[in-house]
Amino acid sequence: MATAILAPPLLTLAAEEKLIGSSRSLQQVRDAVQMVARTGSSVLIQGETGTGKELVAQAIHDESLCSRGPYVKLNCAAMPAGLLESELFGHERGAFTGAWAQTTGRFQQAHNGTLFLDEIGDLPIELQPKLLRVLQEQEFERLGSSRTIRVDVRVVAATNQDLLQMVQERKFRADLYYRLNVFPIAIPPLRDRKEDIPQLVRHFVRKFARRMNKEVSHIPEEVISVLQCHDWPGNIRELQNVLERAIILCSGPVLQLPHSELKRMVPDKTPTSLRTLAEAEREHIGEVLRQANGVVGGRNGAAARLGVARTTLLYRMEKLGIAGPK
Repeated sequence: MATAILAPPLLTLAAEEKLIGSSRSLQQVRDAVQMVARTGSSVLIQGETGTGKELVAQAIHDESLCSRGPYVKLNCAAMPAGLLESELFGHERGAFTGAWAQTTGRFQQAHNGTLFLDEIGDLPIELQPKLLRVLQEQEFERLGSSRTIRVDVRVVAATNQDLLQMVQERKFRADLYYRLNVFPIAIPPLRDRKEDIPQLVRHFVRKFARRMNKEVSHIPEEVISVLQCHDWPGNIRELQNVLERAIILCSGPVLQLPHSELKRMVPDKTPTSLRTLAEAEREHIGEVLRQANGVVGGRNGAAARLGVARTTLLYRMEKLGIAGPK
């Protein structure tokens, strides 16, 4: 009979939002957070999609001198370019068609606190000088107003893109890059810290079992071994999605992975079937695309199934030579 791992007591809700793992690379991230948190300096968090950049930003705020102040978030990729300036700085009534009332922007909302700008690489080039000014001068004007508003805001930005490459391609301003990159923090992908997978598995199993009112108390070592064999192109978000599906299908106290997950995660050990990582990733993405009928984006598209951003999946498809949607 396989040895099973008994899940430890439930975590508190506050603890659930912390960085989970004891690997050396994750400890280096924690050390970096401790070093920079109380300085007030700008921080640029870099890492692949699904690695936990937002958790690092939250940790920086929680450890900072302005931890009692507001923590405001804005995803630059999720906002239409035409509305992003208003979201950042606010607008006066009548500033543009549909502006029926004065609106406070995210910078003003974050006064005496932290503003987290996710996907900063998607910030339109025409807005970058205005962001640079706020970072340097801590002042701005609302759209449709000439009155200068002063704020005290600590900016933490995050990206999964190579901003330095974007600077060289003139897609991102060099002065803004260096102003944001005062203290860079690189988050390792899950494939580089597989020793953290057992802790992450226990955490997500407890979380989803509690949410679904299920008793899942044992995690077989074989399940942990299978999960540690996978390279997780979608990182922690992909692992989270796999475990959520497993809990939905689980009918007893022992966690079991669905057959479809086992089939794609267990490597074929025969010498004739040895594959490179790129070949394995190409096969996996191709299978998910087939399941999604070739649809990349959207709620049921391949990107959502993999737990990655649509742009990230399209980039990997191009890199691996996978034909995109027609």
